[in-house]
Amino acid sequence: MLPEILGRDSLLSAMQQLLGPSEELSGLLVLMGDPGIGKTTLWRAGLDIATDAGSTVLRCAPNAAEASLAYAALADLAAQVDPVLLDVLPPPQRWAFEQVLLQVDEPTSAIDARAVGAALLSLLEELGDTAPVLLAVDDWQWMDPASQDAVGFALRRVSTPVALLVTVRTGHPEILALIEHDRITRLEVGPLEPVDLHHVLESRLERTFPRPSLERIAALSGGNPWFALELARAFDPEDRGDPAGPLPDTLGRLVGTRLAGVDEPTRHVLRAAAALADPRVDYIRPVVDGDDVELRRGLEHAERAGLIELRGNRIGFTHPLLAAGILDDVPAHERRELHRRLASVVTGVEERARHLALASIRSEPDTLEALDRAAVHARARGAPAAAAEFLEHALRLGSASEERTLALIGHWFDAGDVARARSLAEKAVATLPTGPPRASALRSLATIRLHDDSYQEAAEHLDEALQEPGIDGRLRGEILVEYIYVLANLGRILDARARAAEAVAELEPLEAPGLLAKALAAAVMTRYLSGDGLDESARLRALDLEQPEESVPVMLRPSLISALLLAWSGRLDEGRAALRSVRQRCLERGEESDVVHSAFHLGIIECWAGDLSAARLVADDSLERARELGSDIARGTALATQAVVAAYAGDVDEGRSGAQEALVIFKRGSCLAAMVWPTVTLGLVELSRGDHAAAAEILAPMVAGARTMGYGEPTAAPYAADAAEAMIGAGRYDEARELVEHLEGQGRRLDRAWALALGARCRALLLAANGELSAALAAVELALEEHRRLPMPFERARTQMVLGQVQRRRRQKRASAATFEQALATFEAMGVRLWADRARSELERAMPGPVLGNELSPSERRVAELAATGLTNREVAQTLCVHPKTVEAHLSRVYRKLGIGSRAELGRSMAVPGAQ
Repeated sequence: MLPEILGRDSLLSAMQQLLGPSEELSGLLVLMGDPGIGKTTLWRAGLDIATDAGSTVLRCAPNAAEASLAYAALADLAAQVDPVLLDVLPPPQRWAFEQVLLQVDEPTSAIDARAVGAALLSLLEELGDTAPVLLAVDDWQWMDPASQDAVGFALRRVSTPVALLVTVRTGHPEILALIEHDRITRLEVGPLEPVDLHHVLESRLERTFPRPSLERIAALSGGNPWFALELARAFDPEDRGDPAGPLPDTLGRLVGTRLAGVDEPTRHVLRAAAALADPRVDYIRPVVDGDDVELRRGLEHAERAGLIELRGNRIGFTHPLLAAGILDDVPAHERRELHRRLASVVTGVEERARHLALASIRSEPDTLEALDRAAVHARARGAPAAAAEFLEHALRLGSASEERTLALIGHWFDAGDVARARSLAEKAVATLPTGPPRASALRSLATIRLHDDSYQEAAEHLDEALQEPGIDGRLRGEILVEYIYVLANLGRILDARARAAEAVAELEPLEAPGLLAKALAAAVMTRYLSGDGLDESARLRALDLEQPEESVPVMLRPSLISALLLAWSGRLDEGRAALRSVRQRCLERGEESDVVHSAFHLGIIECWAGDLSAARLVADDSLERARELGSDIARGTALATQAVVAAYAGDVDEGRSGAQEALVIFKRGSCLAAMVWPTVTLGLVELSRGDHAAAAEILAPMVAGARTMGYGEPTAAPYAADAAEAMIGAGRYDEARELVEHLEGQGRRLDRAWALALGARCRALLLAANGELSAALAAVELALEEHRRLPMPFERARTQMVLGQVQRRRRQKRASAATFEQALATFEAMGVRLWADRARSELERAMPGPVLGNELSPSERRVAELAATGLTNREVAQTLCVHPKTVEAHLSRVYRKLGIGSRAELGRSMAVPGAQ
């Protein structure tokens, strides 16, 4: 079994196609890339693939010191061959090979290179008669020329299944001339995506990195995993401004060697370019001493040396480390002077502020004003990490005002650096005097804690904030709005509703439309959850008052609350579209925590709507982002999302383990409302497996719990119908009857199609269990009528299953088979395996014969269809609003299932009817 290699799914898939089981192993497979990019890791995986396929593998890994030793690499390869085979070689070949292996004490003549090549050819032919042979060379550029010639000689002539796998550094194309062009497969090993780098750093260094820090490491390393590891080892968690320290010694030496031949005038030009975020010739000209001739000479010299690329007026370093390294040897005072001069040249708000800050050693009004403006500018363009770095500069210069500190907390939190935000918030709470600033700090800390791991602590911080003296109506309203959300998630619905009414009353007289919108939305939500229906006019008013440009946690935004209420109250398509817009806005603004939170709701609603492919993409993307955030609540939320999708799809182990882990996290944080869905998921897993007793044990306690917490809305109890069905299946009829009557009663009172449809379905199950088949038929037909106004195909298909069972028991075989066929078609279209199996089993009882399922999952099919149109992985990711890593993983599975290895084959496969 291959070890997990992150971010290389497409390369591994191609290697599997070329090196896997085959009787026609041949040709040359070249893994080409920069030093440290991961070629050797893939090369070792190739050895494992070939070994698992039954091939004989001969390997060597020469180094620079051996490059001048004739036949050193060939001796390493030959030493792995059974000596018995050497005995059957013709004498000239055996004699030459013994000399290569240093088995001759006193050679009487020079080694015959042609005889050596012929001997290797004979050995490969002999080995290839019993099994395919793979010659594997790591770092071909260090293989001595004599060995290279012998391998090339044999490879061009061998008739048995023999292939050569090599790694080679970029810039050594001579390997491609070894054999005929059409027998060469060249795989470029490129940089890793930031999410894959994070996994590498986390697994190798056993620590996580905040997203902004990870992005800096990824940018500076150029996606090179070895460079990233060296940078991460030297990472200072307290350094949140522009990195000013030297490179780690290992990278410093590497970059120093690369820059060794650069003269001082050229270095002078390169330093100015390296200090700029967007290097341009026009910016450098006024800063660099000398005339245009000297400037042009320096740039052209650097370009010829391969250090930079000139693209019109713009200058680009060929690797980010070169820009960092060229500044390493500049004394601090000279670097400050360089930034001071650049600040007078650049025109951008953010670029100018950065240079002013790096040129300063004390706070100056112009610099602080520039930093404040730059922070606002960066936040407005959706770059909270950049905004935070500008304010960090202000703090470094000794100007940590209350306003800046509170803004800085918010920026780091939005950027995903929860640890830094929490550290600043805790310090502010401890040091600020009582009053409004401390209340604001307590509110910020509460926001961080509820996203981190403790709703109970968040409630305590908010309660303390409300007790601070001197807080005005606006600040009090902001605290109350957040408090409402926390109380609702702690299961204190009636308390939350009372606080919502208080917030609306206090905010109505104020000129604060955005804040009033949040209070109104919270009041509408708590009224709905407590069972008094949807106040449509208040919902619309909240949306009208919402200020989209305000920086507000997504769970407090009227647009999110409105989307959920629409979906929950039966207007599923409207709610789904609105929720997609909310998530897209979070993505555009770089609000990582909010992306994970909105994805949780969107994933569930996509499942309700029957689009498991969209739900899977959202869930996978959410889990990747949660890993980068490093927050327990974010991870729990993402796991809960993924578990729901897995449970629907029939992935029992993934659904169960994800839900259980999410429950542990939510219990630790006292988030009772968040515990609902992992519990529902565990119940659905057992119900899908047909274990009604286990499902009832999981879901029954939630019924009583919901009533004690103040929930009166039937759609706020998504477990009710599954709990009733589980109880019926387990023979707990009295408990089930009470729950069904409550579900039907609340559905009639509020006209909830979901409660009426699922309540009638459960009523049919109860009646059928009692043998009242005619009444059961009437109940399930009533359920299907309600399903007409409920666009939830999974639930409709489950109701059709009940109808088919009742019809079969009434000996309506043909009608039963038709009903099961309809249910099966829905389950298969959604990719719901366990329920499709159950429908198939029921159908076979009514209409014997095989029923085939699809090979690709819906999410795999969606990605494959887009990729088959010619879109790149990144373009597919942008279309679906997910990570390129998610697309790559899906395509890897598609390739394996379809037995293909290229985009061209994918296009042909997706175009053939029935190929999916």
